[in-house]
Amino acid sequence: MDEQALLVDSHAHLDAWKTDDEEGAMLARARAAGVVAVVDVGTDEATSRLAVEAALRHSEGDARPSEAAGRLAMVLATVGVHPHDASAFTDAACETLRALAARPRVVAIGECGLDYFRDLSPREVQRRVFARQLALAREVGLPVVVHCREAYGECLDIVRGELGVPARGVLHCFQGDADAARRALDLGLCLGIGGSLTFPREEALRRTVAGLPLERLLVETDSPYLTPRPRRGRNEPALVRLVAECLARVLSATIERVAEATTANACQLFRLGEGASRNCR
Repeated sequence: MDEQALLVDSHAHLDAWKTDDEEGAMLARARAAGVVAVVDVGTDEATSRLAVEAALRHSEGDARPSEAAGRLAMVLATVGVHPHDASAFTDAACETLRALAARPRVVAIGECGLDYFRDLSPREVQRRVFARQLALAREVGLPVVVHCREAYGECLDIVRGELGVPARGVLHCFQGDADAARRALDLGLCLGIGGSLTFPREEALRRTVAGLPLERLLVETDSPYLTPRPRRGRNEPALVRLVAECLARVLSATIERVAEATTANACQLFRLGEGASRNCR
């Protein structure tokens, strides 16, 4: 592996690996694939706590892959409540997120947003809880990780209303059209590109992504979901390389260029520390 082709998986859910051995092996595979950091994303109070704990367990990240092929990738955490769970959001939950946001290695608020595809929480509740978490992010000075499905117009309106322009954050697992991409970029958001880009049926998405600026893109797995083709089964951070390779083809760029840009974008967005910054150069 080219030492310059270092990657950040900007969105993963590591609670899917239930034992220390499973988690350790998964992160070792990520390191071997050139992944220098994994952002472990909380979706409720419990997974937010787990993400913070994982970040503290796996705090190393100064060594480059060529120096320690089997070492763990650096883990960072986000804390938030997913729109599916918005109905369970309370004042106490907000205070829990505020406290967790002050912990070491927490780099964003989220995953929060709107999901009008499954509608597992009432839309009015989703909007209210999303706005509260954006306000929290503004209060604590962290970027946001935004989930949006079939709700781009309302989602971006709420971001603008709560955060203004420029808004600091990422619209994760972007699957919208060119207009949604333009609106998000105009707000100042980055766009997270995941395994969907590799799916045969997503030709429209590939056409949209082909017109996007690499300087505003991140790569992600959303593991254990959205496994990039041609792999099957459970997704994991090591497979972010397949996403980056597909993105390189779509943009007619080299994998080295995509890795360099998306890793730098992640370092800038999440304001990674000195150890991470050495890996971001």
